Amino acid sequence: MITSVHNEKVKNWLKLQDKKYRDATQTFLIESEHLVKEALKKKIVKELIVIEGYEKPQDISATYVTKEVMKKISSQVTPPKICAVCQMLEEKEVKGHVLVLDDLQDPGNVGTIIRSAVAFGIPNIVLSKESVDIYNPKVIRSCEGMIFYVNITRKNIFDFLASHQNDYLICGTDVKKGKLLEDTDLKGKDVCLIIGNEGRGMNESYQKYCETLFKIPMDERCESLNAGVSASILMYELTKK
Repeated sequence: MITSVHNEKVKNWLKLQDKKYRDATQTFLIESEHLVKEALKKKIVKELIVIEGYEKPQDISATYVTKEVMKKISSQVTPPKICAVCQMLEEKEVKGHVLVLDDLQDPGNVGTIIRSAVAFGIPNIVLSKESVDIYNPKVIRSCEGMIFYVNITRKNIFDFLASHQNDYLICGTDVKKGKLLEDTDLKGKDVCLIIGNEGRGMNESYQKYCETLFKIPMDERCESLNAGVSASILMYELTKK
């Protein structure tokens, strides 16, 4: 039982709130029984952290801590009863439909997009180098464990688009010049759909790789939707096609 917030293990768990330490150790922290169960299914749990008196979910060794210690390492207002240190997910080869995230900064948007990608059968997400870290605690919480069910990679977007021009029907987004996805012939190809940054939209330099640009029809009083909602609608429409 760890009772002190100054314990060396506690200090290391706290460091996992920092991206540099996550990258250096190739590990990240998850909180809640639901997320832990999903991680156990994927066999990426390296260490369980359990609050005193709580029954852990499987026959696996765990470190028990006091409520004070759990509150210290948790990023939530109400600390969970169980956490886990996990190995970062393997980045696999991109095959099938892919969503490209162009410098998305909001963790909630990225978490929503990950959930929707799983819901609508999009197997791959490629993030730009400047997009938010997928192991950010807010991303992990908002995607509700779906991060374990989609292939997520981080690449130079220009290089990715240039090297896959013949493999995909590359599509961008533009609220003014775009056309409706439902009116588009996808030509039987896998689709690469680019979702633009929350503030500036899609990088205009990517348009040279795009065969078409999409928009979402909406009331003229509403100038735009946030990136998570827009991506979810477009993925739904893509699934229908």
